[in-house]
Amino acid sequence: MKFNPDKLLHFVWLSLGIHVVALVVMIIGVSFDDKPKHIAAPASVPVVQAVVVDQAKVAEAAEKLKQAREAERQKEIKRQQELERKAAEAKRKAEAEQKRIRELEAQRKKREQETLRAEEAAKLAKLKEKQEKEKAAKAQAERERKERERVAREKAAAEKRKKEEAERKRKAEEERKRKEAAERKAREEAARKAEMERQMQEALAAEQEALANARSRQVLSEVQRYTAMITATIQRNWNKDETMRGKSCKLNIRIAPDGFVTRVAVVSGDSHVCRSAEFAVNKAGRLPVSKERDVYEKLKNINLTMRPEFD
Repeated sequence: MKFNPDKLLHFVWLSLGIHVVALVVMIIGVSFDDKPKHIAAPASVPVVQAVVVDQAKVAEAAEKLKQAREAERQKEIKRQQELERKAAEAKRKAEAEQKRIRELEAQRKKREQETLRAEEAAKLAKLKEKQEKEKAAKAQAERERKERERVAREKAAAEKRKKEEAERKRKAEEERKRKEAAERKAREEAARKAEMERQMQEALAAEQEALANARSRQVLSEVQRYTAMITATIQRNWNKDETMRGKSCKLNIRIAPDGFVTRVAVVSGDSHVCRSAEFAVNKAGRLPVSKERDVYEKLKNINLTMRPEFD
C-alpha cells in the first residue's frame, strides 16, 4: 500500500485536538480550593501521562512526516537535475550534430571548390603547354636564323681579320723600322748628352772642390781667430801668480751656440794652474763663438792648452 503523507498528518492533528480538549475539560473540573484534601491527585495522574505519551507519538509522527517530505523533495530535486542534465546532454549532442553537419557541408563545398580549381588548373596547364610549344617553335626558328646570321658574320669577320692582320703586319714592320731609327738616334743623343753631363759634372766637382778648399781655409782661419779670442777672454778672467810661470793646463770646453759655457773639464797639466784656469773659464761664463754653423761646429767642443801670461 502506498504511503500518503497528507492522510497521516490529518490523523496526527485530529489526535492532538482530542487530547487538547480532554486536557482543558480536566483542568476546568479541578477545584481551586486551597485545601489539599479537596484535590484528587491520584485520579489526575493517568490523564497527564496519557497526554504526555500521545504528544511523544505526535512528535514522532511529525518527524517521520517531515523526513518523508524531505525525502520526496530531494527525490524531486534529483529528478529535476536529471531532466536538466539530459536536456543539456541532448542540447550538446544537437549542437555537436549541427557542427558536424556544418563541417561536412564546408568540406563538401571545399571539395567542390578544389575540383573546380583543379579543372581550371588543368585547362590553364593545357593552354600553357600549347603556348610553350608555340613559343619553343618560334624560339627554335629564331635560333636557326641567328645561327645563320652568326655564321655569315663570322665568315665576314674572318675575311676582315685576314685583311686587318696583313695591314697590321705591314704597319708593324714600318713601326719597327721607325723605332729602330728612333732608338738609334736616341742612343746617339743620349751618348752625346751623357758626355756633356760628364764634362759638366767634372767641371762642377772641380769648382766645388775649389770652393770647399777655399771655405775650409776660411773656416780654419775663423776657427783660429775665435780660438785666439776665447784664449784672450780666459786670460782676462784668470788670476795668476808667480808659481804658475812656465806651467800649463789642457782644458776641454763645451760651448752652446750663444757662447754659454756648458762644461769645462781638466784634461792634463799642473793641478794648481788647472784649478785656476778652470775657475777663469767659469768666471767668464760666455766665450766668443761664430754665428756661422761650420765654424761653430769646430768650436763647440774645443781643447785648449792654457799658459798664464804675465805683463
